[in-house]
Amino acid sequence: MKILVLGAGAVGGYFGGRLAQAGADVTFLVRPARAALMAEHGLRVASPLGDLRMPVKCVTQDKLAPGYELAILTAKAYDLDSAIEAVAPGIAPGGAVLPLLNGMAHLDALDARFGKPRVLGGVAYIASTLAPDGEIRHLNDVHRIAFGARDPQQEDVCKALAAEFAGANVQAIHSADITQAMWDKWVFLATLAAMTCLMRGQVGDILNSAAGERLTLALLAETSAVARAEGRPVADKVLENYRGQFMQKGSSFAASMLRDTESGARAESAHILDALFALAQRHGQAAPLLEIACTHMQVYAARRARETAAQ
Repeated sequence: MKILVLGAGAVGGYFGGRLAQAGADVTFLVRPARAALMAEHGLRVASPLGDLRMPVKCVTQDKLAPGYELAILTAKAYDLDSAIEAVAPGIAPGGAVLPLLNGMAHLDALDARFGKPRVLGGVAYIASTLAPDGEIRHLNDVHRIAFGARDPQQEDVCKALAAEFAGANVQAIHSADITQAMWDKWVFLATLAAMTCLMRGQVGDILNSAAGERLTLALLAETSAVARAEGRPVADKVLENYRGQFMQKGSSFAASMLRDTESGARAESAHILDALFALAQRHGQAAPLLEIACTHMQVYAARRARETAAQ
């Protein structure tokens, strides 16, 4: 299988790198500066589950040619339109797209551009970051990816991708219900992002406050209620696992959205928080904590835009 990975950042670089390490035919679509850096130093991953240093194939937009059977998208939601246009010229006729974005709203745009039979479902579970020197730094021992068919026509490409991942140093799951997996993660991530961004702290910091535990559990109840109203209830055992993670004293766990806001970067809160709150409103559900989190991030975005314009 000929695979194109958009970018070589914290998510795409990690999972694409693990595929390449296992011998898969992977090419990274990158900007010229990133291509030059990787030509000199290769793809570099520092991970508690095994470091990776190897040369990989890269292509820049001006050199991209069609023929890729699968394109893996790991862009931030606010870059989705440009990501679609970037990979489209490289996808072979009938080729598939695997988005590893958070939430669900991106599926409409991808279906409209490529057709639903060509757009798989996917979820990435990893805490990683791209360091200034170009090294991908894996921050814990979780490196899981799930993918699956949203249309019966996609089963063959899913089986082929599962075969590519079979020898890779990563936990890969060919999911029988990828849509549910995507909803499950959305509920978890929206809760984590809302709480850590609102409170400007890690899970352990939040639990050290008087109301941190109560507010976290209340927010989890709000987000999971939306999934239930959408006909995608999160299983009790999954919710119990989430509660365990959110109630872990001393935990350094935090959403990447918090890292983005603390560094003054753009955050994809509209795709993760605003979209979920919009669904709560559609169902007439009260979600006051989620609404406060949405407002908090909207204010951050407005302030960031104002300060950027003034520079």
